[in-house]
Amino acid sequence: MAKLKITLVKSVIGQKPAKRATVRSLGLKKISSSVVQEDIPSVRGAVASVAHLVKVEEIQ
Repeated sequence: MAKLKITLVKSVIGQKPAKRATVRSLGLKKISSSVVQEDIPSVRGAVASVAHLVKVEEIQ
């Protein structure tokens, strides 16, 4: 199964608490921090809700 490399590129300062919680639940803390997650629908949905804050790359 493919994996997603998710990188936080914008600050969560000024964002609504739900967006902050979503970024935190993905495992991201600081700008430029990255995590590798499984490519599953729940992760895709979380990424879609904070797409303006993150950069996503598919890796094998």
